Amino acid sequence: MKAHQKMLIGITVGAVAGLTANGVAAAIARSAVGEGAPLSAEVIAQHAPWLPFTVDNVAAPVGQIFIRLLLMLVVPMLFSALVMGVAELDLKQVGRLGLRTLGYTVVFSTISVLIGLLLVNAMQPGTGLSDEARALARGGTQVKAAPAPGETSFGSVLVSMVPTNPLKAAAEGDFIGLIVFSLIFGMGVALTPGEPAQRLREAIQGLYDVMMKLIDGVLRLAPYGVAALLYAMTARLGLGILTQLAAYVATVLLALGVHMFIVYSLSVRFLGGRNPVQFFRDIRLVMATAFSTASSSATLPTALKVAEENLKLPRNVSRFVLTAGSAMNQNGTALFEGVTVLFLAQVYGVPLSLSDQGLIMFICILAGIGTAGVPAGSIPVIAMILGMFKIPVEGLGLILGVDRFLDMCRTTLNVTGDLAAAVYVARGEPPVRSAGGEAVDPTAS
Repeated sequence: MKAHQKMLIGITVGAVAGLTANGVAAAIARSAVGEGAPLSAEVIAQHAPWLPFTVDNVAAPVGQIFIRLLLMLVVPMLFSALVMGVAELDLKQVGRLGLRTLGYTVVFSTISVLIGLLLVNAMQPGTGLSDEARALARGGTQVKAAPAPGETSFGSVLVSMVPTNPLKAAAEGDFIGLIVFSLIFGMGVALTPGEPAQRLREAIQGLYDVMMKLIDGVLRLAPYGVAALLYAMTARLGLGILTQLAAYVATVLLALGVHMFIVYSLSVRFLGGRNPVQFFRDIRLVMATAFSTASSSATLPTALKVAEENLKLPRNVSRFVLTAGSAMNQNGTALFEGVTVLFLAQVYGVPLSLSDQGLIMFICILAGIGTAGVPAGSIPVIAMILGMFKIPVEGLGLILGVDRFLDMCRTTLNVTGDLAAAVYVARGEPPVRSAGGEAVDPTAS
C-alpha cells in the first residue's frame, strides 16, 4: 500500500472514530440530563468518563510522541539543509547568474507569503469556534514554546537575528538566529577551498541525508500519529472542527492559484518576455510530474528536459537556476507555512499582531530556502514556527490530515516558479560563443 493510501486510512479511521465517540458520549449525557439541559464538556465527561480517558491517556500521548519525533529532528535538519543549499551554489563562480536568481527568489517568495497572509486574514478560516471549543482544542500535553522576544521593534529584531552563541540560540528555540548562522556558515563553506573544507561539506551532506532518512522513518508512522491526533481533536470538538479544516484548504488553494496564474503569468510576460498561455502549455509535463510526486527534487530531471526542449532556454542557465531553485525557490512552501501558522493561531485563539505576522513572513521566506524538496518537508519547519509563537503544536494533526493533497499543489507551484525564474534569468544572459563564433553550451562535456 502506498504512503498516501495509508495516510488516507489513518485520516478516515481517526476522524470517524472521534466523531462517533463524540456523538455517543453526547447521546449518553443527553439521556442522563434531559433534552432541555445545556450540554457542556464537563457534563459529557461526567456521564461518559471513557471519552476523556481515551483522549487524554491513549490518543493524545500517541499523537504527541509523533509530533515530538518531528520536532526532535528540526534543528539538525534545518542547519544541514540551509548550509548545503548555500554551499552548493559555489558563490565564487555564479556571479550575476546567482544574484539574479537569488533576487527573483526573495522577491517572489515575499509576494507569495504576502498573498497567503492577506487571504488568511481576509477569509479567517480558523475563526468560528466557541471559547469552550477553543479551550478543549488546547487540551493535551503541549510542546514547550520558545521564549517570547523581549523587544519587538524592527531594530531589536534585526540585532537579535545575529546570535552570539548559535548553539544557545538553537537550544532556546531562537530559530531566526539559527537560520542566519546556517546561511552565513554555508557561505563560508562555499568560499573556503581545500580538502578539509570539502570533507566538512561531505560531513554536513551526510548529516542532511541522515536527517532525511530519519524524517522519512517518522513519516512512516504518520498514519498512526494522524489517526490519534484526529481522534483526539474530533472527539473533543465534534464535526465543527472539520468545517474549519475545509475553509483552511480552500484558503490555501485560492492563495496558490492566485500566485501561480496571476503573479507568475505577469512575471513570464513582463520579466521573461513570453506569452503566459504558451508558457503553461509548454510546462504541462513538469506540472503533472510535480503534482503526482509532491517532490521538487524528483521533478528536477523532467524540469531540465522541458526547459531545454520546450522552452528553448540556454542549458547553462536552466541547469543552474532549476538545480538551485529545487532547493531554494520554494514559493508555494513559504506561502503554505505562513497560511498554516495563522490558521492554527486563529483556531486556538492566539492573537498575532502585525509585527508578529511580519516576523512570521520573514521566517517563512528564510525557511523556504532550507525546506527540503521532498514530500512533507515543510512540516518540521511549521512545528518550529508554532513553538516560537506559543501556538499549540498538536494542531499539526489537523494539517497532516490534508497535507498530502496540499503538498502536491504547492509542489506544482514551486516547480512552476523555478521555470518562471529560469525564463527571467535566461532573458538577460548573452549566449556563450566559441572561438569560431558559434553558440556553445559551457556545461556540455
